[in-house]
Amino acid sequence: MEPLTVFGVASVGAMLLFYALEARSPWAILAFAFACWSSAVYGWLAGVWPFAVIEGIWGVVALRRFARRRSDFSAAAGRSPSR
Repeated sequence: MEPLTVFGVASVGAMLLFYALEARSPWAILAFAFACWSSAVYGWLAGVWPFAVIEGIWGVVALRRFARRRSDFSAAAGRSPSR
C-alpha cells in the first residue's frame, strides 16, 4: 500500500475507534475531532477536497461537542471546568 493510503486508513480507523469510545469520556470526543481533521488532511492530499471540507467541519462540530460535554461532565462531578 502507498503511504497516503495507509495514512487515510489510519485516520478513518481512528475516527471509528474514538466514535465508539465517546460515551466513556469527553476526551474521546476530542480525539475524534483530531481524527476528523486528520481525515481532512488525507482528503486534501488525495485531491478529494469536498471530503476534506466536510471532515474539517465535522472536526469543528466534534470540538464543540467536547467543550459542551466536558462542562457537563465537570458539573456532574461537582467541579467547575478549568479554563
